[in-house]
Amino acid sequence: MQFRSPWPCRLFLFDLDGTLIDSRIDIANSVSLALARMSLQDVARSQVVEFVGDGARKLIQRVLREAIGGEATPEQVRRGVELFVEEYQRHSLDTTSLYPGVRETLDSFSWAHFGVVTNKTERLSRQILEGLGVSSRFCAILGGDSTPHLKPHPASLREAMRRCKVEPNETVMVGDSPVDIDAGHAAGVITCGISEGFCGRTALEASGCDLILEHFSELPAHFCPPS
Repeated sequence: MQFRSPWPCRLFLFDLDGTLIDSRIDIANSVSLALARMSLQDVARSQVVEFVGDGARKLIQRVLREAIGGEATPEQVRRGVELFVEEYQRHSLDTTSLYPGVRETLDSFSWAHFGVVTNKTERLSRQILEGLGVSSRFCAILGGDSTPHLKPHPASLREAMRRCKVEPNETVMVGDSPVDIDAGHAAGVITCGISEGFCGRTALEASGCDLILEHFSELPAHFCPPS
């Protein structure tokens, strides 16, 4: 598909961290608490944010590599994931908020359906969206454990389209990372990158986005209901 603005669509699939929500501080703080419980040195918040996007296991593998200065053992990774999840369940809404304009932008798309496809667990994703008062807006919320595969595999996107009863040619994947864009390409949908998220414009440009916007609130200018 060759993107042309405004593009007609019926379904927006959103990544969560770095797209709908700014969760950087709570993720980094939860990592710090987990490392402290393992008697390991802390890792800079900026580095933790760079490690986000491929699920909790990959996050902790990368964090432990940085903290230890080498590869962690399987037992260290297992324990690190366990402790991180414990801490993050307690602290996932300490400072996390919707990005500016997200709520208003969702309201403006009265004709569209919405889904969330994230590599965070479904339980945590629902907990956060419920805490922020927007979970009811989504016809599908899929986490990294909702299908057998994490993004960039397209399984979660395909399942979201199935639940929302919308075809790929009327679906847009919106995310902040190459993982999201690669998943969108694999699912055969239009891809839109949000550069104010965790990964930035350069990474999105390299991933071959159909459209890159700086802010989430710019979405309505580029999409319209099908005729």
